[in-house]
Amino acid sequence: MALLKRLARQELPTVAFTLNGEACSGRAGDTVLTAVLTQVDCLRLSDFSHEPRAGFCQMGACQDCWILTAEGKRIRACNTVLEAGMNLRTITEPQS
Repeated sequence: MALLKRLARQELPTVAFTLNGEACSGRAGDTVLTAVLTQVDCLRLSDFSHEPRAGFCQMGACQDCWILTAEGKRIRACNTVLEAGMNLRTITEPQS
């Protein structure tokens, strides 16, 4: 289930991306965090408690919004702008 429900910016062009192998779409200008959380309820599991995490500071300082590209590269979802064709994966296993 999605954590966020889009209330604004619905008139902007859609941006297609893939999340965990599923075709999804966000809106032009969305951060990866916004686009992903309109699809699912978390980005990753905490390295310490193994609880779901979905970002915290919203400015790239807290390390809580990591998500993976298809190549395995970690990116900060809160300050990375969604680009057409991105292939992303939530982190379903703690990284420590």
